[in-house]
Order: sequence, then structure tokens, then C-alpha cells
Amino acid sequence: MGKKIVAVNAGPRKGWNTDTLISEAVRGAESAGAVVERFDLFDREKYTGCVSCFGCKTEAHKGHCVCQDGLTEVLDAIREADGLIIGSPVYLSQLTAAFRALYERMVFQNLTYNKETPCCYERPVPVLLIVTSNAPDTAYTEMLQQYQRTLGAFVGPTEVLVSGETLQLEHYSSTEWKWTMFSPAARHARHESVFPLECRAACEKGAALAK
Repeated sequence: MGKKIVAVNAGPRKGWNTDTLISEAVRGAESAGAVVERFDLFDREKYTGCVSCFGCKTEAHKGHCVCQDGLTEVLDAIREADGLIIGSPVYLSQLTAAFRALYERMVFQNLTYNKETPCCYERPVPVLLIVTSNAPDTAYTEMLQQYQRTLGAFVGPTEVLVSGETLQLEHYSSTEWKWTMFSPAARHARHESVFPLECRAACEKGAALAK
């Protein structure tokens, strides 16, 4: 039986950049024989980030977030997975609030505050983190390196795929959009020439995650 991969979309826009790259990674994982369970965080029932109740630090619930809400099923699925594909756009120089909520609870449940064994999770889950941004690919390198380190320490070895200078609208020429910070023509050109290569890379990385 193939590996179980969980795919999580922490972006709100269906059919756009983050969603498309995640779908390509899923396609790659499935082509390699994986069974993929997908979650779209903006479709989940109400949930929050970590509430610092410390329930996950008790012996009875060690490594398990005890809050019961729209993220419980997602956290349970990730805990049993062989790999995690998770994607988010960048909003205001940070990943989405939806991503952060899951990230806080996914990481904190495994943090022990013990120097000898800082992470209580004994079965690392490899992670493919997909990030899309209106800024250039290199704009958030330091931030993404921090996510990579933390996910690597408390979830599993993490690879990052970044797609920058993304196309945000199909038609920038509408009178409603008077944006002058970048060239719409350049964005369309990049979407047609570079984004397909990023889709291919996401597919390949999804396949690698499933092997």
C-alpha cells in the first residue's frame, strides 16, 4: 500500500497560485502511489491557534493538542501521515493566519521544554512547504528559513518551494485596479513562462515525498 500524504491549503483562493501548486504536488504524490487526504483550512469549522492550555504537556495527552475544533481532524491526520504538503500565500510579510493557527498547534504539541529530548514526536513526518508571494522569491528567505528549522525540529525534515511575483488577477486593466507598483505585463509573462516550471517542480517534489 502507498504512503499516506496529507495536503493542507492555508490560502483562501481556489484555483489560484497556492491552490494550484498544492494540487500539482498532490498529483505528483498520487502518481508515485500515495494516498492523499486534503484539507482546505478556509473551509474548516471554527478554530483558533494555540491557547496555551498546556494540555499537550500532560502525560495523558503528551504530543496531542487537546483542543477540539476545526483543526483537530487535520492534526490527527498529520500525526498519522507519512508526509505533509502544506501551502500558504504571504500576507503582509507573513504566512496566513490560517497557516499560523495550524503551525502553532502542530509544533507546540510536540515541544517538551526538556533539553535532553525537546521533541516528543518519535516519527518525523517529512514536509513540503509551498509559499507564494507577490514579492520576489528571495524577499522572505530569513522568515522561511526559520519555518524550515522549526518544522524540521518538531514535525519532520522540511523542504521549501517558493513562487514569487505571482499573478494576482486575470485582468489588471480594470478601472477598479489602479496598481502601479509592478508591471501587469511582466506578471502575465512570468505566469506563462515560469509558473509552469514551478508547477512541474511541485509535482516532482510531491512524488519524491511519496517515495
